[in-house]
Amino acid sequence: MSDTLKAALWMIGAIASFTSMAIAGRAVSAELDTFEIMMYRSFIGVVILVIVATLAGTITQVNRQNLGLHFIRNISHFAGQNLWFYAITVVPLAQVFALEFTSPLWAILLAPLILGERLRPIGLLAAGIGFIGILVVARPTPETVNFGQLTALLAAIGFALSALFTRKLTRTQSITCILFYLTVMQAAFGVIFAGFDGDIAKPSASIVPWLVLIACAGLVAHFCLTTALRLAPASVVMPIDFVRLPLIAVVGAMLYAEPIDIFVVLGAALIFGGNYLNIITESRSKSNASPSS
Repeated sequence: MSDTLKAALWMIGAIASFTSMAIAGRAVSAELDTFEIMMYRSFIGVVILVIVATLAGTITQVNRQNLGLHFIRNISHFAGQNLWFYAITVVPLAQVFALEFTSPLWAILLAPLILGERLRPIGLLAAGIGFIGILVVARPTPETVNFGQLTALLAAIGFALSALFTRKLTRTQSITCILFYLTVMQAAFGVIFAGFDGDIAKPSASIVPWLVLIACAGLVAHFCLTTALRLAPASVVMPIDFVRLPLIAVVGAMLYAEPIDIFVVLGAALIFGGNYLNIITESRSKSNASPSS
């Protein structure tokens, strides 16, 4: 089996995980607010991660270096994930996923500030195309401005910041160490914000399986995505991820009677186009820069 086919299979796992997390998020939202969801998800994530890392022998890689950077990375992810969990309860799932796909474009714009990378003209063009896609998806007017759409867009920015800080951490930290602080710090954030009003809801027995699914799906999705990127170039892997959009549109129509909006499809195509343009250009640039054999 070729590495490309293996990468595609891993991406199927990532797509299934992200989709199941959205369904589970809606299922638990009737009982828990977003902070409580994140708190319980992180508690379960800590247990899973410690067990797996101990069995794999990588738990010793956890250290106390760069705690400040871990903190900033996890604040960004915590904010983005909370906004995402809120958005999936008030906006059609296809819209949330379409706006979430702008995250790489925000990363292009923010990379010069955080990583000191040069902003290339092709990156600006990609971001511009993606911005047009956002306008097509959201179609904002004074009469139709949707707070849920805004939270989905802000979630994408949070995910972009998280990705950039993660990239910075990978220069010195192992994946186990990054995931350890991801779960531990966000569990602490969840306790603080969920308990701010002095009332933390206890999940009923009926939604505990959904919470376990959310925790597992989050870890599995990122593991599958990382594994796929190790097997094949981003120019091959990332377009597969856009299969999430038509899939979640079908799920939304079947489970929640959400209409499939042609503008969401068109806008998502533009967002995909901007992302793919940047990926292809970056891949060709690296190929041309590598020495010929």
